[in-house]
Amino acid sequence: MQKNITNVSETEQELEIILSAEEFGTEYNQELEEAKRSIQIKGFRKGHAPAGLIKKLAGPSIEATIAEKMASKYFEEIAEAEKIKPASRAQIINFTFTPDQLTLKLSYEIHPEFDVKDFSGYTFTKAVYTVTDEDVQNEINLILKGHGTLVSVDGEATSKDTVIGDVYKLNEAGEPLENEKTENHHFNLEYLPEENPFRKVLIGKKSGDSVEIENDRKDPSEEPSRYRVTISEIKQLELPELTDDLVKELTGQRFEKVADFSADVRIQIEQHFLMKSDEDLLESISAKLIEENPVPAPESMIASFSKMLIENAKRQMGGRFPKGFDEEQFRLSMKPNAIRHAQWLLISQKIAELSELSVSDDDIKAYAEKEAVKTGAADSEDLLNTYMSAEFRDYITDTILKDKIYDIIKSTVTITEEDTPVPAH
Repeated sequence: MQKNITNVSETEQELEIILSAEEFGTEYNQELEEAKRSIQIKGFRKGHAPAGLIKKLAGPSIEATIAEKMASKYFEEIAEAEKIKPASRAQIINFTFTPDQLTLKLSYEIHPEFDVKDFSGYTFTKAVYTVTDEDVQNEINLILKGHGTLVSVDGEATSKDTVIGDVYKLNEAGEPLENEKTENHHFNLEYLPEENPFRKVLIGKKSGDSVEIENDRKDPSEEPSRYRVTISEIKQLELPELTDDLVKELTGQRFEKVADFSADVRIQIEQHFLMKSDEDLLESISAKLIEENPVPAPESMIASFSKMLIENAKRQMGGRFPKGFDEEQFRLSMKPNAIRHAQWLLISQKIAELSELSVSDDDIKAYAEKEAVKTGAADSEDLLNTYMSAEFRDYITDTILKDKIYDIIKSTVTITEEDTPVPAH
């Protein structure tokens, strides 16, 4: 066997493999015999047609099959011997076949060769969120909103009120178009964006007021839309009193006392922002290392992350994009994010390689015990058996390895903590 490797780019190679008849002949003869047994040719009993005739009829198909088999067989051998790290499956560009020689030309992507810059001098800030009694009460109020009652109020509308009124679209002369009237429209001001023109105008108005609103143009060539809103009522959401009975209803009897429920809300907020703090720190770390190590990413890897991001977006939209959604434009907008994901994967894998990190059975056992405590599982042994199964082992191994990589990075860089208030919803 002869081989010639050509670097096309930092992430792509081409491989030429030249095989002699001795190296592919056995497989070729087996394919020829199989074709001879299965092909029915008029004038010959099945399996008794001359080999020359079989070659004439089925030769191209047999040669293509042998090319695929030999490419798969020898590429693995060559990749291992040459320490090639394929990032994609090798594809046959072309091949030439003669009775004495088979020449294959393959194309494939590789993990690029690069060095990670020393990051021991980097400094990162980690937010330490302080949960106050006010934060807990705000969260409880959000929960109570689902059980609140809208009641009419006098006075001016605030940013948290609901304004009810008839909406008329106006013509160029400022006259209402009767066929474009919406009666008793509810404007929930709290959930309208601050720049929304209806929100801007309606705040501070009272029942009985009539206001005109000019809606912003989406297309500069279009005339702005004008509306008149005649306000009939202003309502405010009145929250119920948090009692032990309501706590039982809200939690399905999980908690019976207001104090216990409030304590659990605090724990949930603290856990959420502890996780957010870690996630934000890791995002800062990965962004910095990508900036300092702009490694070229293989297109196949980028495509894989792009697909993942699109599928995640679909799930958030109920499993599919809405009608008329420009998926191709969305895919293009997601590509920079997919590139960053691919770059970070390459950088983190390099750190794992340089640090000689691995995941043992003991690591998986320790992880199962930790998760059992976290989730309240009765028996960590059952969880361990699940993690060790063929279905889950690769995923768990990858998760543990990621934690080890971050631990290496965090132990190397400088991390300062900063007291941070819980952001408003």
